[in-house]
Amino acid sequence: KLLERYRRAGEGVRGAGPGALLVQEGMEQEWQTLQESPPPLGGREALAQMLEDPDELAVLEEIQQELILQEQSVIEEYERSLQFDEECLNAMLDGLDASNKVICPVCRKNNLTVRNHLVFCQCGLHISTQGMTEGKLRSLLENSVTEHSHRCFHNPEFTVTSGMEEEASLLMSCPV
Repeated sequence: KLLERYRRAGEGVRGAGPGALLVQEGMEQEWQTLQESPPPLGGREALAQMLEDPDELAVLEEIQQELILQEQSVIEEYERSLQFDEECLNAMLDGLDASNKVICPVCRKNNLTVRNHLVFCQCGLHISTQGMTEGKLRSLLENSVTEHSHRCFHNPEFTVTSGMEEEASLLMSCPV
């Protein structure tokens, strides 16, 4: 119920300013309670006298303004929390979109880029290929790691090798 009130808080019900919904409602309830059962020391006369005194009214107005400011800060904090949650959700969705990418097996941080017969990474990996696509590369890497895991429980390591006459190649090796 409180959450629903916060959601409606900006609508400005009964001419109250935005964010004053709960304060206005709370003050009305307090006023009704005071009218129905006035304080025992002085009763209704003391209540009427208090409401005629400008200083007392100023104090009540000040209390109302403080409550409104406090309520607005709670609403702003709630909205910041919602914005943070939305940003987190968007980041997770972006991560799901990136799942089609191939993570570099050498640095294990960046995504590999396959373009113009080249496979390269920000870490410095640079291999010439013929007819390679991201899907094909992902499949080759997955098959190699899966085949290795059937025989060995250790994680293989990847390095880039190049001989004198050979072009750069990706080498998978196992430390065991």
